[in-house]
Amino acid sequence: MPRLAIGIEYDGTRFCGWQRQDRGASIQTAVEEAFSRVADEPVKIGAAGRTDAGVHATGQVAHFDTRARRDSRSWLLGANSNLAPDVSVSWVQDVPAEFNARYSAVARTYHYLILNRPVRSALNRDRAWWIHGDLDLAAMQAAAPLVLGEHDFSAFRGAQCQARTPIRDLQRLELRRSGRFIVVECRANAFLHHMVRNIVGSLVHIGRGEAPPEWLGSVLQGRDRRAAGITAVASGLYLTRGHYPAEFGIPVPEQFRPDDL
Repeated sequence: MPRLAIGIEYDGTRFCGWQRQDRGASIQTAVEEAFSRVADEPVKIGAAGRTDAGVHATGQVAHFDTRARRDSRSWLLGANSNLAPDVSVSWVQDVPAEFNARYSAVARTYHYLILNRPVRSALNRDRAWWIHGDLDLAAMQAAAPLVLGEHDFSAFRGAQCQARTPIRDLQRLELRRSGRFIVVECRANAFLHHMVRNIVGSLVHIGRGEAPPEWLGSVLQGRDRRAAGITAVASGLYLTRGHYPAEFGIPVPEQFRPDDL
């Protein structure tokens, strides 16, 4: 049976998350229903990342199998015509049968947006974490390298995490300013539940001057979630890319830019 890969972007504000649930609207349900109408048969879709309620995506990757024969343009236009404005399919392409959006990914990248200005934003209220006090970006940047590499990330693991192991390889953690935003870029082979949001909450703790940069390394080594910072709000988190071996030909998304949102 032919297998298709798709790229999806969405505003997660009104959804209970990616994964289909008994209560609440999920992105998975919306996308499955849209493609099922185009295929004229039920389809089941698997994704690179099971984002939580309120989390957004600009580069979610998913796949599904179908007996239906359509060209890429028909799949794309047909699916988007059946989706609400806050979910959009970016591309559709054929992939080998062994491709799996979740298990073929060698890494995933998330971006987190902090709106750092004195007054709240009406337009960005569901798109970023508003911090009104000045944050010391240099201190936050100094802390970031202390958690890079392969470690036990229990200190940044959510209580409901079901992963079999807390060991993850954090390959990139970089912070930069973009206007009034602080952008946190985070790439790893995989992530624990709330891992990015808990790391960001701890970085903000440092940025507020409540702990020195080296504190982040000691929290990591202590493996105690209670010692870390708060969990950053879901609305600032974006799944921006799934990284795959070149042979699958998965499109590389455009660079994440807050001004484009």
